[in-house]
Amino acid sequence: MKSRPILKTKFTLLTTLFFSFSACFGQAGGQGSSLVNILLIVAALVAVFVLLLLADNIMRVEAKSQGFDSESGDFGLMPKLGNLFAKKAPAYTAGASTHVLKAGHDIKLEGAPAAHFAEAKVNRYAVQPQNFRGIFPIPKLHVAVGDEVLAGEPLFYDKDRPELKYVAPVSGEVVAINRGAKRSIAEIVILADKDQKHRELPAIDWKAASREELSQYIQANGAWPLLRQRPYDIVANPDETPRDIFVSSFDTAPGAPDSELIIRGNEKAFQTGLSVLSKLTDGSVHLGLNGNGESKPSAAFAEAQDVKLHYFSGAHPAGNVGIQMHHIAPVGRDGVVWTLGVQEVISLGNMFENRAFDGSRIISLTGNLLKDPAHVRTYLGANIGDLLNGQIDGDDKYRAVSGDLLSGDEKTGDQFVNFYDDQVSVVKEGDHYEMFGWLSPFAVKPSISPAIPSSIFTDIEHDVTTNTNGETRAFVVTGQYEKVMPMDIYPQHLMKAIMSNDIERMEGLGILELAEEDVALCEFVCTSKMPLQEILRDGLDYLREQD
Repeated sequence: MKSRPILKTKFTLLTTLFFSFSACFGQAGGQGSSLVNILLIVAALVAVFVLLLLADNIMRVEAKSQGFDSESGDFGLMPKLGNLFAKKAPAYTAGASTHVLKAGHDIKLEGAPAAHFAEAKVNRYAVQPQNFRGIFPIPKLHVAVGDEVLAGEPLFYDKDRPELKYVAPVSGEVVAINRGAKRSIAEIVILADKDQKHRELPAIDWKAASREELSQYIQANGAWPLLRQRPYDIVANPDETPRDIFVSSFDTAPGAPDSELIIRGNEKAFQTGLSVLSKLTDGSVHLGLNGNGESKPSAAFAEAQDVKLHYFSGAHPAGNVGIQMHHIAPVGRDGVVWTLGVQEVISLGNMFENRAFDGSRIISLTGNLLKDPAHVRTYLGANIGDLLNGQIDGDDKYRAVSGDLLSGDEKTGDQFVNFYDDQVSVVKEGDHYEMFGWLSPFAVKPSISPAIPSSIFTDIEHDVTTNTNGETRAFVVTGQYEKVMPMDIYPQHLMKAIMSNDIERMEGLGILELAEEDVALCEFVCTSKMPLQEILRDGLDYLREQD
């Protein structure tokens, strides 16, 4: 077995240490002077302790060289003290592929979404080309202002890939085509019909279809943008067959929607989506399951077919698909992989089940300024102002974010939820002065720093603002990032390599595995206040340009 060399090495080291200690103790016992005896015993204990540390490190290096997941298991000579008291995976994960992640940090905020649906009357939706990395900023339009469209009808396509269509999430009238910098198309806005109408898609027997036939069908009918590719976290390239496909069935970001709520009533579509994905790769579809709950996840997740199941237990970012990929089968220059979320898989499955493009989404509204933080049923690209209408008192100053507060984008009420986001976060605008700031001994802030006394109380729900509690400082090595990033990567060294455009070091330090959400928590804990997500995106774009 794979573990035999490790066990053999461990036995040899323990035997050597035992006889070494016995010899030292025997020498000490033969001396006439009690002081000399004590000194020899102390020296022997110190020597044994040093040897134990050395042996422990050798064992961990040996385990890593043989492919064992150092984050999920303890392969040292002696167990780490922290591991003895660390949270264990629940009983329902027994016998399954399980990864217990030790690094990470959960940020608990006031205004978490309740497990029910709130009313939200949304009239306007938009497709935003800048959400789709890898396409031209000025795509070729199929529509003009005033056109009536059905849900699933093409709106535009990339000039490099005319066969890949980007479609309307709802039926209605195209009321605006807004432009951004350099005349790029920022938004194609649709005023939705009261009763939604869908373009009927051609029939296909997906079970008998080849990979090429499925690929062409998905591209032509608007579901291809649901597939994202790593490296670079861009829209998947149809010309490349992915080595593997990864789906995370849960999200650990603050305020994220409840996947158990999302999957209810969508079990069949989810399974169909997974089965279709399994035909698009030569490898495997890996489904990451939540190992943090008291009870087993929904059967739609825990008993899914045509996939390999993996449980992940730990704090945020355990739910990030990039983190899961790192512990299952990391990506590099040896090929590409695709990633999806639960709702993307459901949309893909519904396309084949109902012969219609499914642009529906369940979005969580979160923040303690909201009157009813909950989940809402809507469609892709919903208007922010419509979603928050009636939720906030008029005198409150707030900032709306498409996505979670760690990795989302700031939005105004006239703007729209990003294509890949499934939550809208609201936070108080931090335009006020705080006396003593973080130096106050009574400060209650979400932090991992022991300088903030409240950091030891992990169950506190925090009332946060947009204040950054400091300005940009020198970019010094602190070791903070490694405490919250459960990957075998040195984030600080990687960021400095990116800033110096050192391609070889970037790749060697693991940039090809990452997307912005994977370093968002590092940015949160950063003493230097560095924009790590922006730096990472600059590095990924630079590498992609060099390909």
